[in-house]
Amino acid sequence: MDKFKRKDLLGIKDLSAEEIKIILQVAETFREVSRRDVKKVPTLRGKTVINLFFEPSTRTRTSFELAAKRLSADAVNISTSTSSLAKGETILDMAKNLDAMAPHVIVVRHSSAGVPHQLAKASRASIVNAGDGSNEHPTQALLDAMTIYEHKGRIEGLRVAILGDILHSRVARSNVYLLTKLGAEVCVAGPNTLIPQDFQHLVENGLTICPSIESAIQDADVVMVLRIQKERMNEAFFPTMREYSIHYGLTKERLKLAKPDAIVLHPGPMNRGVEIASDVADGSSSLILNQVEYGLAVRMAVLYLLTGGED
Repeated sequence: MDKFKRKDLLGIKDLSAEEIKIILQVAETFREVSRRDVKKVPTLRGKTVINLFFEPSTRTRTSFELAAKRLSADAVNISTSTSSLAKGETILDMAKNLDAMAPHVIVVRHSSAGVPHQLAKASRASIVNAGDGSNEHPTQALLDAMTIYEHKGRIEGLRVAILGDILHSRVARSNVYLLTKLGAEVCVAGPNTLIPQDFQHLVENGLTICPSIESAIQDADVVMVLRIQKERMNEAFFPTMREYSIHYGLTKERLKLAKPDAIVLHPGPMNRGVEIASDVADGSSSLILNQVEYGLAVRMAVLYLLTGGED
């Protein structure tokens, strides 16, 4: 296995299929750590990881903090509401000051696309994009891929349906890039107003834009449901939540269109009864909690590889 030679993890778009596979292979070795009685290894002792989140987060932030601590790194969480940003300091100046303290990794989530890329240019530390606006969320796509691998044994040749608010979803973008690079047939569907125009250029690379969620779910091996991101909407993209649920929500009846052994994924948090019915979210096809488990292993792998880890 080749070494992972990147300083930062800013997105899936620029990763090769081989680099994606390296991360997933290393993540598989770290799954065992979380199953021990003592969930800690000395791998990153002496390293420092800063979590810099400008948006609310439960799963991603906690996962990165636990990943750092289980690798014996020092984890520092910065609350932007009580940071120097509240006094008028710019993000770039804040990053330069953090960089002067010589951390090894800075994990960044921001509502504006491109912020992690800007910080990567200004910082000697490795920058990990934990979600930037509607652009990308690379570790989510990696943990989704690991979940699929673990339960399907492959990604190449699978039919994956991604449903819902594609337009505002950084998870959708990263997953489309990753899954098509690894040979999956990816179908996206949702209200026409929530399908990005720039996805048209990805059609040649294995993406299908389906006219209805039923056509996307038909014979799918994997059904991925996305949350309606109301916080990013400044106009009406559909009439009401109730109508969205009726026409686009994943129900047991709609799931029957998929293959009998299809799995259901959701990046969370879920709007139960809107994009996904509770009996689907909690049903036998759902691997939503498994995604959380694999997310920890993936983030351990990312921190390990960016700080110079070798196979």
